[in-house]
Amino acid sequence: MTKANLSLNGTDYEFNVIVGSEGEVGVDFSTLRKTANAIAYDPAFGNTGSCSSEITFINGEKGILRYRGYAIEDLAENATFEEVMYLLVKGELPTADELKSFKGQLAEHAQIPDALIKQYQALPDGLHPMAALSSIMVSLSGYYPTTGNDDEDIVRLLAKMKAFVALGYRESKGEAFVQSKNGANYIADFVEMMFGKTTPALEQAFDQLLILHADHEQNCSASTVRMVGSSQANLYASIAAGVNALWGPLHGGANQKVIEMLEMIQNDDGDASKYLDKAKDKSDAFRLMGFGHRVYKNFDPRAKIIKVAADEVLDDLGIDDDETLDIAKALEKAALEDPYFKDRKLYPNVDFYSGIIYRALGIPTGMFTVMFALGRLPGWIAQWKEWREEPKSRIHRPRQIYTGATERKVPPITER
Repeated sequence: MTKANLSLNGTDYEFNVIVGSEGEVGVDFSTLRKTANAIAYDPAFGNTGSCSSEITFINGEKGILRYRGYAIEDLAENATFEEVMYLLVKGELPTADELKSFKGQLAEHAQIPDALIKQYQALPDGLHPMAALSSIMVSLSGYYPTTGNDDEDIVRLLAKMKAFVALGYRESKGEAFVQSKNGANYIADFVEMMFGKTTPALEQAFDQLLILHADHEQNCSASTVRMVGSSQANLYASIAAGVNALWGPLHGGANQKVIEMLEMIQNDDGDASKYLDKAKDKSDAFRLMGFGHRVYKNFDPRAKIIKVAADEVLDDLGIDDDETLDIAKALEKAALEDPYFKDRKLYPNVDFYSGIIYRALGIPTGMFTVMFALGRLPGWIAQWKEWREEPKSRIHRPRQIYTGATERKVPPITER
């Protein structure tokens, strides 16, 4: 095994080097504190591997995203969301018989109890949909106490999640909730629960959107699910924690920020070029949302796929005179042609196009992150399951560098 040497305070230490299946290299510092009485300091964990995983591989420099070895482009073109759910959770794509059985299980658990619907409706008016979603999700442990059968809990949650999302959407529109139709295709059923009707273009768009969002390695919400699960918290509590992590505008709320930016430009004077100039000005606080990505230093591979779906949905809906969408297209065109953005690889990302699709469908901006959560659910479950099944797993307990006051005495109250 390859070794790495570290010299610290005049003493040399040797650590194992770990190499992943795609050539990623890591230094195993798990014994650093024990052997050298030191810890690795890495705020935000940007250079720290918290685990080894067989689920998702990303190469941000080359624009590569793979689930269990399958390229995202291949899955979006040739697989369904049901197959990708199975792949992430089970480890392999299903056979025809396995897929039939899996679909049957999803259909069997798809409806939600009336009491849960009433609970959702009793939540305070104005509560953010992500808060409502996490509240309802963690309540499942009361309706379905975990029996130790993780597979049953997993299928139940995958099946009911689309009902929770549809319930939130229908409540936001002041419309009656539509229960799942037993035996219906997962995506077709979901679209009908949302909108009361479906079209091939809508089904394809949602199928691809959910596949593209299904997992993304050790991001904030996935790491949160693993951390909460490491305490042996049940599946529902762990996934609810992931929902809350995703809620933040720097994570799942990014596509909402895209639409808010477009509407701000529209309410100003609608001049996209003006805001492109502002984005280039380092002294200007304006930030162009939906362009570039922390991980991808090239084009976001998911954006290439969803751009096509966005065009097809807009055409299917007959939308050709929406000023906000016109601004989006102008920003996209300029950013793809402007040397400033091309040199910095600030291409439109998946959040840019998903926000456009959701807005075109009339989904409230507050619901955008809920849609994201529906897609990300199988990835969260896969991450939770992988950590639970890891023989060497322990409860997460990061260290810190203390910078507060050193030891001191409490003075008498008369001297304070």
